[in-house]
Amino acid sequence: MSTPRMHLGWFTSFRPPVWTSHWTGSDIDTWADGRFHVDMARALERAGFDYLMLEDSAMVSDIYGGTSEFDLAKAQYAPKHDPVALVPMLAAATSKLGIVATMSTSFYPPYLLARTVATLDHMSHGRVGWNVVTSSEDRAAQNFGMDELPPHDERYERAEEFVETVNALWDSWDSDAVVMDRESNTYVDHTKVRDADYVGKFHRSRGPLNTLPMPQGRPVICQAGGSPRGRAFAARNADTIICQAQGLEAMKAYRDDVRSKAAEAGRDPDSIKILYIVSPVLAETDSEAAELDARSREATDARVHAALAHISAVTGNDLSTMDIDAPPPTLTTNGHRTTLADFLAGSGGSKNNEDGSPKTLRQLAATWSITSVPLVGTPDTVARQMEDVIDAVGGDGFLMTGRLGRRYYTEVTDGLIPALRRRGLVREGYSHEMFRDNLLDF
Repeated sequence: MSTPRMHLGWFTSFRPPVWTSHWTGSDIDTWADGRFHVDMARALERAGFDYLMLEDSAMVSDIYGGTSEFDLAKAQYAPKHDPVALVPMLAAATSKLGIVATMSTSFYPPYLLARTVATLDHMSHGRVGWNVVTSSEDRAAQNFGMDELPPHDERYERAEEFVETVNALWDSWDSDAVVMDRESNTYVDHTKVRDADYVGKFHRSRGPLNTLPMPQGRPVICQAGGSPRGRAFAARNADTIICQAQGLEAMKAYRDDVRSKAAEAGRDPDSIKILYIVSPVLAETDSEAAELDARSREATDARVHAALAHISAVTGNDLSTMDIDAPPPTLTTNGHRTTLADFLAGSGGSKNNEDGSPKTLRQLAATWSITSVPLVGTPDTVARQMEDVIDAVGGDGFLMTGRLGRRYYTEVTDGLIPALRRRGLVREGYSHEMFRDNLLDF
């Protein structure tokens, strides 16, 4: 059997599935109990996915138009439930799938996060991951007693120190500290547990943790570093990276850059798996898939305003105040810098129309996407496209996202995955029990 060539993850949230579709069923009424996501996790495990990644935010956004009306009416940032609470349910329903929860270094105390993750790693038998974010919205910061977030690069400086702190806490127990010696009536050998005594500029923690050493030693670290500061952080700390670079050239350049930075930091670049965000459009024929894709890209008011509201929320710029039929003014942000830069650069990296005129705000919003490359066609066609992409950029795999609903994830797990398996591109089954081991299997 040939060695697989692609790792696969799925990117979603603990939020409502698509509720305006004919195919939603009762999920829109029951999603908050977690069972929809449990069924999804089981399907992903049957398909051999490396992990399910649950992103998160902690706010109701009122940036767009100065009101929360659009955010709530369209269920963009809210409602959204805490992904950490969902992890034990997903772990109990699966046995091999990695489960990655988002937790912010700006809002969690290091000791609380380290203890929570250690507990989840035991509950999942070594299958938990931590998506490290610094958060990007002042509205979220204000929910935690801050006036605003620290500056972008300072947030990464704090995050570097945060990771050092939790690593010191996770290392405060030796792996063999638990002896359970009945003769001496000793459960834990105290000589194998030590204070962390971490003191930094932003964080300090005495330690040790009062939890058992983790099955994996530490969780799989996931990160989405796009800015230069973010890439450097990811290269030093991440085991898997979410990449939304658009186009083959940019995808390869991103991977080469991160791998080079990892080597400079003394890491084996092959120990980092970079997954590109994609949303395959699948159908019975290539022409039908092309029609579906074209309809999904129609520049409707709903699509335009959804994009503008999203960019407004993550950058703090209220785009509703700007002339939608004129090129956008110069914009800056202390939030998602890469997202803003990609939006302003335009679809395909071009902010100008074919006649050389600059694209309007409406045009930019109508074509904006976080996906790296279009994948459109039958399962066999898309499988071939995915192989071509991996050949061009070098690796390592794809992070699926898209309409949150049973119909869409089933098209992928029961249609696309068999086509990928026929080409020998993805795993037939899992070789290991723990998340990190499966991630490093090839």
